Amino acid sequence: MGGTMTAEPISEAAAPDAEPTSRWPVPPADGWSVDDLFTLPNLPPHTQLIDGSLVFVRPQRDFHSIVIDLLVSGLRRTVPPRFKVRREMTVVIDRKNAPEPDVSLLRAEAVTERRQTSFRAADVVLAVEVVSPESESRDRDTKPRKYAAAGIAHFWLVEMVGEDARPVVYVYERDPVTKSYTVTGIHHNRLKVSVPFDIDIDLTAIDNL
Repeated sequence: MGGTMTAEPISEAAAPDAEPTSRWPVPPADGWSVDDLFTLPNLPPHTQLIDGSLVFVRPQRDFHSIVIDLLVSGLRRTVPPRFKVRREMTVVIDRKNAPEPDVSLLRAEAVTERRQTSFRAADVVLAVEVVSPESESRDRDTKPRKYAAAGIAHFWLVEMVGEDARPVVYVYERDPVTKSYTVTGIHHNRLKVSVPFDIDIDLTAIDNL
């Protein structure tokens, strides 16, 4: 199952002025696996697995939190019964990749019980990433490529722009031939699309959150 992550504090018998020590996780030769992600003890919340590496999430900006709130509430307002909306849930792509989209639109049958901690990429219809300074490369490049390769049909990328810190939503659809995303719209004040269902979200409502 890969390796074991431990973090052992200095022994109580050590001298009071001794430097604290801890044992950092040493990844297996072939990297961590999804099994490790779900079983290693004491992982920080929202840890992701990308190409066999554990990715720890730093504290997020207020923008990140309220944009997720805005999109989740906007999606749920008109979501058909065949779909479910979830925030910050692990999506298992393969043995070495289990990212955590900020927002996911799932096939309803994929939600089987309240103790569930992850979903299969095959059950994800839309993945959304809100760009953070510490994860720009992953949000803009690494994760979209993996989502597209896994067959997720729709992808949104949300950027913060301007002095008023408003969200801009870049909407992508997957080309089944190239298995990559093509941008189909850039939405500044209002996000209105007809796929994967009729969605109309006032992006300026962020000012009231």
